[in-house]
Amino acid sequence: MITITKTDDLAAFCARAAACDYVTVDTEFLRERSYYSKLCLVQLALPTRGIEDAVLVDPIADHLSLEPLYELFRDEAVVKVFHAARQDLEIFHVDAGLIPKPMFDTQVAAMVCGFGEQVGYETLVRKIARQNLDKTSRFTDWSRRPLTDAQKTYAIADVTHLRDIYEFLKDKLSQSGRERWVAEELEILNDPETYTIRPEDAWQRVKTRNPSGRFLAIVRELAEFRENYAQSHNIPRNRVFKDDALVELASTKPTSMKDLGRSRLLLREARKGDIADGIMASVRAGLHVSQDSLPKPDRSREKLQVNPALADLLRVLLKAKSEEFGVAAKLIANAAELDAIAAGQRDLSSLRGWRKDVFGSDALRLCDGQIGLAAQGAHIVAVKL
Repeated sequence: MITITKTDDLAAFCARAAACDYVTVDTEFLRERSYYSKLCLVQLALPTRGIEDAVLVDPIADHLSLEPLYELFRDEAVVKVFHAARQDLEIFHVDAGLIPKPMFDTQVAAMVCGFGEQVGYETLVRKIARQNLDKTSRFTDWSRRPLTDAQKTYAIADVTHLRDIYEFLKDKLSQSGRERWVAEELEILNDPETYTIRPEDAWQRVKTRNPSGRFLAIVRELAEFRENYAQSHNIPRNRVFKDDALVELASTKPTSMKDLGRSRLLLREARKGDIADGIMASVRAGLHVSQDSLPKPDRSREKLQVNPALADLLRVLLKAKSEEFGVAAKLIANAAELDAIAAGQRDLSSLRGWRKDVFGSDALRLCDGQIGLAAQGAHIVAVKL
């Protein structure tokens, strides 16, 4: 098993990869103690099956630059194959400002090919490659050196079996004519905005039931401060303060360090120094937001006038279409979208692209009374009215 620790060796491997149709890619990283993922290992494999055609790349090594790999990622003649690529792509986007193109995600392709929602790599290895994976090294500290033989074996399997999975799914997509479906699904992963975190929008991820604009203004200021602090110090946002403490602070609105000290949920480290100062400044800023600039809770769902009978019919239609096309129902539309369709909304992902072909067009016809649903043996079918 080859481990690359020098830039020249990586460049030589990437030069070989540039002559191939595709290369499989995976990463191992740590994120428990930092805001940004720490890249600890990159695994690569070529379509050929020689022992030298699958390698481990050690980004922690002193004499290694990943630029040859990034050059390969920019080469649009070579498909970069991942499984569940989002976190891998985020690492490369943050570290190098790029997203490998063209890119293929076997998890997305497997969902389109009927393997279920968010199917795991281990499942695909078992069902497609007819192999079993040794997962004993799954939870390990990938930053420690030297790597054990067990770690290396585990890591390399994440790209060697991926070759068989990719080739199988690629053929299946070609036979079914669903390549466009996968391309549409990959648009989100290929969009740099997917990996861009804006501190000013961080408050929207905080769950709270309080609809008060003033309360939400303080939540917004606290969440923005926490995000900026976590990014600049490269620590997890929960190490600054957790969501429950944030909500408590927005409720109690401390105006002095003495008030801050009464918090039940705030970490000890956050009661002093820069974090405490940031909290106090955020609360003051939230209290002084002008009335017309107060954030408003999303009440769009509350305003929906859902026809419950129609929503139930849409659920039956979705189940029938899911079975007909062999695609997980949740990949086509979720429960919230079905209610939205039944309430008259039309700007929805389930009514666009391949989802419209599979489900959306008939869903609209059902809403307009142009078709009905009938039992045909063990199946539900749409009938023209």
